[in-house]
Amino acid sequence: MENDVNAIAKDGKNIALIAHLTLIGWIVALVMNNNTKSDFASFYIRQMLGLMLCAIVLSVIPLVGWILNLGLLVLWIMSLIGAVNGEKKLTPVVGDYFQDWFKSF
Repeated sequence: MENDVNAIAKDGKNIALIAHLTLIGWIVALVMNNNTKSDFASFYIRQMLGLMLCAIVLSVIPLVGWILNLGLLVLWIMSLIGAVNGEKKLTPVVGDYFQDWFKSF
């Protein structure tokens, strides 16, 4: 029984890490999470969806958007570190919004 719990937790962490790898990785993580439904993986799937959408919107704005995208890179690194450590770390400022807006994921 304990091995099953550890396997599920490890799967959730793996899915969370995959979600950090580009849009294709996020889609793969979303599909994988539909099979096992890990709360940890769902948390990071929502966080990464929000960060990716912000990056897309900011990419359309010349210069200022590109500079702000560097800030998003820092937020992505912070999110990745949280996922690697097995901690649910909200993205500063907007993480709560991402969890609320994308709660269906």
